[in-house]
Amino acid sequence: MSLIRSSFLDATPLGNSLEAIFLANDITPGDEVSYQICKQIFLWHPLGFKMVCGPLQLAMAEGRELNVPDSPGERVVEAFNEQWEEINADAYIFQTAAMSRVYGISSVALLLDGVDPTEPLDPWSLPDASMAFNVYDPLNTSGSLVLNQVPTAMNFMKVQEITVQGSQFHRSRAITLQNEFPVYISWTPSAFGFVGRSVYQRAFFPLKSYLKSMITDDMIETKVGVMIAKIKQAGSIANSIMKAAAGWKRNVVQEAVTGNVINITPEEEIESLNLSNIDAPHTLARRNILENIATAADMPIKILAQEAFVEGFGEGTEDARAVARYIDRVRKSMGPLFKFFDRVCMYRAWSPAFFEGMQKDFPQTYGGMQYKDAFYRWANSYRAEWPSVLEEPESELARLEDVRLKAVIALIQVFEPILDTANKLSLYEWATDNISTNKVIFSAPLELDFEALEEHLDEQEQQMQEQQEAQTEALKNGGMDGDSAGGGDGGGRVAIKMGKADSLRARFSNAAQVLDSIEPAARDVIPIDKLRKILDKKAGAVA
Repeated sequence: MSLIRSSFLDATPLGNSLEAIFLANDITPGDEVSYQICKQIFLWHPLGFKMVCGPLQLAMAEGRELNVPDSPGERVVEAFNEQWEEINADAYIFQTAAMSRVYGISSVALLLDGVDPTEPLDPWSLPDASMAFNVYDPLNTSGSLVLNQVPTAMNFMKVQEITVQGSQFHRSRAITLQNEFPVYISWTPSAFGFVGRSVYQRAFFPLKSYLKSMITDDMIETKVGVMIAKIKQAGSIANSIMKAAAGWKRNVVQEAVTGNVINITPEEEIESLNLSNIDAPHTLARRNILENIATAADMPIKILAQEAFVEGFGEGTEDARAVARYIDRVRKSMGPLFKFFDRVCMYRAWSPAFFEGMQKDFPQTYGGMQYKDAFYRWANSYRAEWPSVLEEPESELARLEDVRLKAVIALIQVFEPILDTANKLSLYEWATDNISTNKVIFSAPLELDFEALEEHLDEQEQQMQEQQEAQTEALKNGGMDGDSAGGGDGGGRVAIKMGKADSLRARFSNAAQVLDSIEPAARDVIPIDKLRKILDKKAGAVA
């Protein structure tokens, strides 16, 4: 089938080259895609961008949830997020991951102004450095990412340093991402090496079929407005008057619009072109083509076809879970890129100047601490987690947060009576951090003055010790003189001293009852039964 060309199409060679590739009759399943074909599919094919960027957009739709537990408040996380936005890390990660899906491999490199890229990266120099990130496709790095095919070599099928136009980058300055894993002695034309492969590789043939389905859509749309006028002929011989009358009737039908009335004889009939027999086979063929492309690209068809999920029971819920698992795999595949940018962003955000500000604001914590000690303390406790793809309704989120809050309260009630002052402070700090992260129930974070709280706990503990000493002295006096401790009846009272293990066991029993009364579901979070077994074991050993 030949397409009608226009002077505008003749002026766009890339469009014509795409047409020449996909409308060629010699394309068969199993044909390889070159670098140029992958570029044309990504730029011009209707599904080219969707196959590459659709999963990435879903994976990065919501940012990661960052947490640095070993830091006061949110200052450290806020500084990290500000630097992340400043270096535009998400855009570079997205572009690198997209190019790896287009061609099979891509790289991103960190360049510092005036610094030799062959030298190892000094991360402590990043806060004051003028830097830039460059994303390289396989053509930029051709020749350096072929991968060693010697099975006994240490770098067998492993990415080493990249080279761009003769400039080599130390491995600490660049990160390379492959789409799928390399196969031994399997050359990838689109990536110029024995590396991963393009997402278009297996879908090359059905991508051609999809364009043919679009041509069918265009033909149907062209013919769907055709009107058929069944006009009664006046006789077997048509003279000029009859022809003029028939032409006049056709013009009336053609010019009639909504609101007009036209007159026809009972024997005449006007109807549209019957295309009902095309709908079922064309819809089935289009659906099969999309399924073939989705299967070839190893992606859910709902992402490719932009179908809505069915809510409730049945296939909809399971389809949503399948897409969520797929998005989790995509996020995991992007892990090396995020790890590379996390490292750069940490050194840029948590700079010596930032540390000086923290020393001024938190002198008790960081006043006598060195900068590198604080940096490693933050970096080691840094955590980044992706939110779930399956969004919970607000009512469900509120319920879950309510359970977590009750679990925190129950944990405090369990351990507070058996902890000393230092461990109580740690317990309170942990509870404060968990309550502050509860954004669904609490709009503002909980902030406590732990220095004043420590003084108060010390005073409280001293008062309790004095009270216990007074009670002990009173019991001794009561044993010697019944009237002084036992009242006027003269009956001496016997003081029963509870053992430490018995006291702890009783506290755990009371804590378990309190926990059940607060929230039974929270016992799955609080290991109260496990702690009780440990206590019983120790008590038996002492006995």
